[in-house]
Amino acid sequence: MKSKNKSTPLLEFQGVSKSFPGVRALDGVSFKIERGSVHALMGENGAGKSTLMKCLFGVYKKDAGRILLDGKEVDFRNSKEALDGGVAMVHQELNQALKLTVMDNVWLGRFPKVLGCLPIINDSKCYEETKKIFSELGIDTDPREIMENLSVSKRQMVEIAKAVSYDSRVIVFDEPTSSLNEREAERLFEIIKKLKEDGCAIIYISHKMDEILRISDEVTVMRDGKFVQTRSAREVTTDEIIRLMVGRELKDRYPEKKTKPSDTILRVKGLSGRHTHLREIDLKLSKGEILGVAGLDGAGRTELVETIFGLRERDGGVIEIQGTEKRISSPADAKRAGLALITEERRESGILGILSVLENSTVASLEKYRTGPFLSTKKRLRATKWCIESMRVKTPSEKTKISTLSGGNQQKIILGRWLLTEPKILMLDEPTRGIDVGAKYEIYKLMIDLAERGRGIILVSSEMGELIGLCDRIIVMSGGRVAGELLRSDFSQEEIIRLAGKFA
Repeated sequence: MKSKNKSTPLLEFQGVSKSFPGVRALDGVSFKIERGSVHALMGENGAGKSTLMKCLFGVYKKDAGRILLDGKEVDFRNSKEALDGGVAMVHQELNQALKLTVMDNVWLGRFPKVLGCLPIINDSKCYEETKKIFSELGIDTDPREIMENLSVSKRQMVEIAKAVSYDSRVIVFDEPTSSLNEREAERLFEIIKKLKEDGCAIIYISHKMDEILRISDEVTVMRDGKFVQTRSAREVTTDEIIRLMVGRELKDRYPEKKTKPSDTILRVKGLSGRHTHLREIDLKLSKGEILGVAGLDGAGRTELVETIFGLRERDGGVIEIQGTEKRISSPADAKRAGLALITEERRESGILGILSVLENSTVASLEKYRTGPFLSTKKRLRATKWCIESMRVKTPSEKTKISTLSGGNQQKIILGRWLLTEPKILMLDEPTRGIDVGAKYEIYKLMIDLAERGRGIILVSSEMGELIGLCDRIIVMSGGRVAGELLRSDFSQEEIIRLAGKFA
């Protein structure tokens, strides 16, 4: 039930602090959020945004401070208490029951029963209620579909629908459009507008400046676990937000690439996927080249790099590396051939969450750290320190569990892991998804440095500005095929969009 009390902020943080071994994640954070508003929460990865939200949502127990909801202090002990108390959260990293249906995921833990006293789920009511919510939100997904059969973007929309279904007073959106296409993002903004009109307070965490300035009423910036400033979204510029986030001016979004591509390092001929709609793909990649792969959601971009890497079965085609055909039917084959892949879903297929930073950074190159039959801890430690220092990873130590790091720092460790294998060809699928501008710049510099050392880079990205700013060439995919190729002199967002719809 929405609050009627308009004299107090709907949500207020007062001096909230939280520490983990070796790091102070939150340091006396205080600010207010008004009812019926969209409040953007911004900061670099590791600034404390997600930690603060997890303290609100009952995932973490704060060490000090108060959280007031509608003027009353709350201290939720778990996410169920938070949801029951009117606070919902759409997490950046999806944590869903993939073997269950869509409607099971929406109603998990609160299934409607045939009779209230009997543990018999009312399946038809589950279906009808899910259809009703999806219809209101404009989501075109079968409630009985198995979750793992959906694309990441559709799974994200299901999670958003689940949060809305609680009729919450406060909803936290953590990088909600990171996996959504343009049409789905527009639909989300309509949903947020409706929630705002109903008096709901929206906390919106994103690194996409255009979104922030478009939909927000206020912007709060955090840095190094501390509150920096709250500004009206109408009165602040992108450059000002970046300066507040990083504590310095960041003049150029994309580093300059000085070297030109040389000899062909990778050639793909007639590549088709066995269980995908990937058909007759031809492409080449040169030493020192950054090749962009553009296209709409479902165009086959991820399937392309995963098929080249042996994660997906081929139905035909040839892969040549430096003129020699390579039989790649598994990631192990790909790694031996000099390939590396950073996947789109870092939580699902990237990090090993229960292991440490050291174990995650060295797991792909263990043979390098052997001394006789044993692994050398000294060698692995040296390699991990290189990862941390060169990627500027914020972590208390090499022994820290990687799942406790921010998403951006996890991504840097994954990148470092594959760089330690010394690949000839590095393929990156949405490598900067959910990463702040400062961390993005560091990853861009690493990519350009690798290209200047003669490596070949394939970059799959939904951000056209990123592709245009970094790449030497861009291929545009549509309907599982290559719809066209653009040279740097021909780059334009309009042409990319035109080609993306060619076979869709």
